[in-house]
Amino acid sequence: MVVGSIAAIGAGLAAVGAGIGIGKIGGSALESVARQPEAASKIQTMMLIAAAFVEAVALFAVVVSFLGTGA
Repeated sequence: MVVGSIAAIGAGLAAVGAGIGIGKIGGSALESVARQPEAASKIQTMMLIAAAFVEAVALFAVVVSFLGTGA
C-alpha cells in the first residue's frame, strides 16, 4: 500500500516537473519570437525538440518510480 503511494508521488512529481519545464520552454520561445520574428521557424524547431526531451525525461522518471518500488 505504501509502496504504491510512493510510486504515485514520484509519478506526480515527474508530471509537475515536466509541466513546469515545458511552460518555461514555451514562454522563452514566445519571448524569442517576439524579439526576432524572422527566426520563428528555427525557434519553433528547437522548442519542439527541447519539449520532446523534457517529456522523455518525465516518462523515464515515471517508469523508474514504478520499477523502483516494485509496483
